[in-house]
Amino acid sequence: MGRVDNDAFLTQLTRFFERSRSGGNGTVYVTMKRWTGQTKPKPRKSKEAAHAEGGEKMCLVRATLSKKKISTVIHSKDVNKFQQAYANLLRANMSNLKKPERTKSKKSAKSS
Repeated sequence: MGRVDNDAFLTQLTRFFERSRSGGNGTVYVTMKRWTGQTKPKPRKSKEAAHAEGGEKMCLVRATLSKKKISTVIHSKDVNKFQQAYANLLRANMSNLKKPERTKSKKSAKSS
């Protein structure tokens, strides 16, 4: 898994969407989670001590297309900029979504 900076992540994510759409290579999975920068687990502490612990809040974003993986870390000061760029990217690449087909039997069952 390659960790890249935020701008490179967005460009590679655009390429993932293009490959998925053109070649039918599969689905693009994107996950986000809070990340503290640790790579090894810490021993358990009480809940109060865990909440009091500070540090910069970051977000780890991962994207996967078949066996290719990319990830980036977003610092708290860059969240707004990244979210705006990510939302624009999703709007541009979600044009091929299909609307679900509704059957009349479901509508008639709800009304009675």
